[in-house]
Amino acid sequence: MPITLENVGIAVRDLDETIAFFTDLGLTVLGRDTISGEWADTAVGLDGNHAKIAVLQTPDGRGQLEFFEYIHPEAIETEPTLPNEIGMHRVAFSVDDIDESLAIAARHGFHPLRGVATYEDVYKLTYLRGPSGILVMLAQDLRKGASA
Repeated sequence: MPITLENVGIAVRDLDETIAFFTDLGLTVLGRDTISGEWADTAVGLDGNHAKIAVLQTPDGRGQLEFFEYIHPEAIETEPTLPNEIGMHRVAFSVDDIDESLAIAARHGFHPLRGVATYEDVYKLTYLRGPSGILVMLAQDLRKGASA
């Protein structure tokens, strides 16, 4: 049976702030909506489910993130996920220029957790905490653009 990843869903505090951050990084908004009703209650498993949603797509057209800002039931604040915790971990993006991407993140008030690392002269990468505490990994392939 073939299976295809549709998207990754993430609940956020502020949908507009989240959209602004991820569109500045290069994602495109495919659509926005407000969902509610019996179908939404059944699909998600929450009575009275009512949320604003947005689906964003990566520039290559292969990856999608779906963000939810809950209106009802009220969103539950949790501690930000740590890199070594079990469960949903992070979203990762390949970028052409990590410094440019970090400048964009900084304009939104988001900075690397510790710094930028170089992995075996193959990748420059970092984790940062984005909107609603989402862990975002940015990685630049250092082999791209290198002469063969």
